[in-house]
Amino acid sequence: MTVLRSVLLFGLAALAEIGGAWLVWQGVREQRGLLWIGAGVVALGAYGFVATLQPDAEFGRILAAYGGVFVAGSLAWGVVVDGFRPDRYDLLGAAICLLGVAVIMYAPRTA
Repeated sequence: MTVLRSVLLFGLAALAEIGGAWLVWQGVREQRGLLWIGAGVVALGAYGFVATLQPDAEFGRILAAYGGVFVAGSLAWGVVVDGFRPDRYDLLGAAICLLGVAVIMYAPRTA
């Protein structure tokens, strides 16, 4: 149950951070205005909060592992939202990152 909770929290954190960054991008680069930027800032703040809900108490471990989730999630966001077509190297890189997440977060530890 702890692993499932952690995975779901990583997904929620990715949605908030990547979505927030995308909203800021839209507000600035696509000139959609301050409302988009403001919504992005709120979403980015929510990401910071969601990260604190992870079952593991080690800040460095959580953020290091989240980096891999961010990489894969960013590519997925691009596919779903922007029509991005990742190549095999994008997919391989994302798989390597997710393998790193699994090792960092879910490898058995004795202490």
